[in-house]
Amino acid sequence: MAVTTVEERNKACLDACAECQQACEACNYRCCAENPEMAACARLCLDCAAICALCVQMLSRGSRWADQVCRLCAEICEACAAECDKYDVDYCRACAEACRRCAEQCRQMASATA
Repeated sequence: MAVTTVEERNKACLDACAECQQACEACNYRCCAENPEMAACARLCLDCAAICALCVQMLSRGSRWADQVCRLCAEICEACAAECDKYDVDYCRACAEACRRCAEQCRQMASATA
């Protein structure tokens, strides 16, 4: 029987969180640089990027708290996706898509460990 590492078991969720973190950071930067009226979107993207980074850390080390962090991450990702959906710009659409993928993976991860 093959032994799987924590990273192998959590790869889909780790990848989705890392992608979401990057998309949120990019969206935040562009919201601030190009559209100052999008401050709420920028702030929510920062929160989302931070929780995604925390998920990557917790999942990578197999923390017993990872499932709870993943549940919270899914909620924040959904809120971020909804906020980004308000704006018809490419970086917000990309961020919203990444957030939805991350939310789905985080929910799956949290339910698998519950």
